[in-house]
Amino acid sequence: MTIPPRHTLGSDLSISRIVTGMWQIADMERDGTPVDPVETAEAMKPYVDAGLTTFDMADHYGSAEMVAGQHRGVAAQNVQYLTKWVPEPGSGSEEQVRAAVQRSLDRLGTDSLDLLQYHAWRYSDPAWLDHLFWLDDLRQQGLIRHLGLTNFDTEHLRVVLRSGIPVVSNQVSFSLLDRRGAHGMTELCETEGIGLLAFGTVAGGLLTERWLGAKAPGPESMETWSHMKYRRFVETAGGWDAFQGLLSTVDAVARRLGMSMANVATRWVLDQPGVAAVIIGARLGASDHIEDNVRAFDFELDDRARVELAEAAGGLDAIPGDCGDEYRHAPFLTASGDLSHHVDSFPDPYPVRADEAGRARADSGTIWEELAGFSRGFRVGNRILVSGTTATHGSRLIGGNDAGAQATFCLDKIQGAIESLGGSLEEVVRTRVYVTDAGDAEAVSRAHGRRFGRIRPANTLVQAGLIGDGYLVEMEAEAVVGDVKAEG
Repeated sequence: MTIPPRHTLGSDLSISRIVTGMWQIADMERDGTPVDPVETAEAMKPYVDAGLTTFDMADHYGSAEMVAGQHRGVAAQNVQYLTKWVPEPGSGSEEQVRAAVQRSLDRLGTDSLDLLQYHAWRYSDPAWLDHLFWLDDLRQQGLIRHLGLTNFDTEHLRVVLRSGIPVVSNQVSFSLLDRRGAHGMTELCETEGIGLLAFGTVAGGLLTERWLGAKAPGPESMETWSHMKYRRFVETAGGWDAFQGLLSTVDAVARRLGMSMANVATRWVLDQPGVAAVIIGARLGASDHIEDNVRAFDFELDDRARVELAEAAGGLDAIPGDCGDEYRHAPFLTASGDLSHHVDSFPDPYPVRADEAGRARADSGTIWEELAGFSRGFRVGNRILVSGTTATHGSRLIGGNDAGAQATFCLDKIQGAIESLGGSLEEVVRTRVYVTDAGDAEAVSRAHGRRFGRIRPANTLVQAGLIGDGYLVEMEAEAVVGDVKAEG
């Protein structure tokens, strides 16, 4: 059997290029009955024996961390346990972050996590930055060896990197069905040395022989959460008939090369720039495809195969947005089709205070607001006015010396203020942008365009001398909430 190659994420973290995903443990425990940790841990041994020494889990994958902790107690050395922290929306505290890390340490039976991957539910609430800075403190203390991200889009990965937070990876959906990762993400990861960890590479098993030529499955055929989730991807990409066209091409390539369809789909993702590894889920103790999985390294896709696969994939509708948007914007491509099984509610990003006249203000807590006596956002009737906003968070400058990254965070803060005051970004009617260097105008405009490309508010961009060290861009906005009916 082929020994799977490895990828170095950090100086002391080498992972298998096929990572075994343990999210299906949560699915196996849907009836409320936990799996047997000893038996399930024993089912991890054949993966390690085959050279698949890396396992991916999360704090919310049922008892996955406990199972991995049981395995750690009996496993040989050179096994890597990658986990995630997916906090509830809201600010939290440094103590809560430490408690979450300690819970994973206890479950895994270790003093230091190999890789902790962080998920943010929305960027308009700056709590995600607090979390990452606190996690980096714990990394420096030795409780975490390496930090990673999960489901981050390209522009916010750039914000993280430019803000000096040392992440080594980003885990996102990436497949022939979902090619969002190829639109900027792979380029950034390759340039910055970030390992892209790709999940959904066989679309929960839909990119296999079982579904070739099959009729469109009904809800009763969707046996797992993965099936339910990736069925939504199929519908978004053009529907079942269009998906059959992709399956036919993958099958033809697989037959010509003497491989399985899963091998071909996996190999295609492994060959993408910046991809460190693919994550293939396993129903530990119930079924495995170890021998077939490692065959993905027994062959290469030739030029003919790459062209055929590109044409077939290009015939599908593109999954909208950037990586991770399925958890932040409609359409929500989750098992339930919404976030109901993930979160209960979203608190306001910023605290809001109302006065006796019925006006309301939102404050983001920067040093400038108290010093100069102004609010981040102010609502009067159905109008929301957002002050000139720089890339300041507390006393930190976010985005470093990258004007585009600073602009991204400025827009996050503006969105957070508007949402806290009962509006939405779609209701913005006017923006004003100020840059210190005219050479940054394009990068800032592109950040503005990514957020407002469909909304198209009135906009002004000028070069100006900004007050404050390091600020490259400042933005303000106005929104009108609800329908505004013309008089007469």
